[in-house]
Amino acid sequence: MVTALYASILAGLMIWLSIEVIKQRRKAQIKYADGGVDALQVARSAHGNAVDYVPITLILMAMVEYNGASVWLIHLFGTLFVIGRILHAKSILADKLKGRITGMKLTFLVIVGLIILNLVYLPFERII
Repeated sequence: MVTALYASILAGLMIWLSIEVIKQRRKAQIKYADGGVDALQVARSAHGNAVDYVPITLILMAMVEYNGASVWLIHLFGTLFVIGRILHAKSILADKLKGRITGMKLTFLVIVGLIILNLVYLPFERII
């Protein structure tokens, strides 16, 4: 299953973002939440954003793959999504708006594309 490759890569991204949160917590000596510390708020925002978008995208990828989409389509959408997520995360952490915008555009492009593909590949004859 091709989606497993992208799930593994994205899990690595989420671990990296978690480590960034942990580093900021240790630096500021904050046990819970963000303590009003800007750097910790930023790190938590980057991690939280990934938590918001990665699961639903992987579910959509897995479903379109399960329903028979071409492997190259799964790789295309998976690659674009990983690029978008890395660009977005790095830009949040570096406080660069342009990269965040590009990252979110790629993220939304992939999600909308996967929604459409799921409707195209949906086996209507088996759900009615």
